Amino acid sequence: MMRKIPSEIIQQALYKAISEISYHCDPKVTSALEQALNRETSELARDALNSILANHRISPETNIPLCQDTGSTVVFAELGAELQIVGQTLPELINSAVRQAQKDCPLRASTVAEPLFERNNMGDNTPAIIHVEFVEGDQVRLQIAQKGGGAENMSFMKMLSPSVGVEGIIDFVSEGVLAAGSRPCPPLILGIGIGSNFEGAPLLAKKALFESLGRPHPDARYRQMETEITQRINALGCGVQGFGGDCTVLATHILQAPCHIASLPVAVNIECHAHRHLEVII
Repeated sequence: MMRKIPSEIIQQALYKAISEISYHCDPKVTSALEQALNRETSELARDALNSILANHRISPETNIPLCQDTGSTVVFAELGAELQIVGQTLPELINSAVRQAQKDCPLRASTVAEPLFERNNMGDNTPAIIHVEFVEGDQVRLQIAQKGGGAENMSFMKMLSPSVGVEGIIDFVSEGVLAAGSRPCPPLILGIGIGSNFEGAPLLAKKALFESLGRPHPDARYRQMETEITQRINALGCGVQGFGGDCTVLATHILQAPCHIASLPVAVNIECHAHRHLEVII
């Protein structure tokens, strides 16, 4: 039997999710920041961490978004093969939720209609960035993020030679994050995509940001890489908001995929400490 879901149900769930993450940080991020504060040796960095943690408390109390850059809406949608959405199409209902959230919260309008010449503001944050995958079952799984422009601007990728190995990837990632300095608003979460191809690696990197913060990678080899990348970058001393100290990166998450024998695509998607994301299953 085909399960039918009115589009309004999904639209309302998306609207609620966007509203929630605009004011409430991931509790695991708050916990990681508190742990970083306990370890921090720099007084200037400790002051910045205390300000960030105070912002996490004040935002939901005052209904003021966590950051003035309220982000672009990114949705990864998994649609069950035995599911039918009745009413609006998926892009229509997602963009309807984005418009409503932008108006009601309110959120800063940050999307321009044309990227190079006129750059006229859309005024409602649409269109959302949508990725759809069809899976077994009769549910819809939505991973929703509000992705800020500052951290996104510092993201990077490269088609490496397979001969660079593990150390080459760690060097590439560490040097790129260090070069970004304070611009992505550290402390950071790093999503890293290894494999696939030119367009696939950045998609893996974006998806990696939805992994549960600090989760151990199921493959011990990649788990060790995640640990080494975090430790190496933190040892370089950029620190909270670029003020120096012990914590530039809170967590590193890697996702990998098969790739061509001649290629080693590596992409790094940088996320700031606001880390606004949520998963909804209907």
